[in-house]
Amino acid sequence: MKKIIGFTLAFVLVAVGVINIDWNRLGKENVYVQVGEVTNVEETTLDSGDVVRRYTYETKAYTKDGEPQNVTFSAAKALRQGAFLMLYMKDDAVTSYDEVGASDVPEAAREKL
Repeated sequence: MKKIIGFTLAFVLVAVGVINIDWNRLGKENVYVQVGEVTNVEETTLDSGDVVRRYTYETKAYTKDGEPQNVTFSAAKALRQGAFLMLYMKDDAVTSYDEVGASDVPEAAREKL
């Protein structure tokens, strides 16, 4: 009986862990940007008549070592200008982002931003 409870508990913990993992961030490279002007706004009208906007940004990002990299990413809302973002990259594509404080940006990247 103790083995069944142990296996059940282990299964539940693994299942909860797999469900809560953000696969868009796990094991990705990070680059840093400072939000500037929106490059493009795409509008889509849904069948309900609602308009959905997608804000696209094209800018230069920097690795933790200060190496430049051109990136394009989009957001469901206009981002706060001047905010620092940590972008998660895989194969030169942005998979996700987090807003971070200036102190969280590595010094080499912060100097270039």
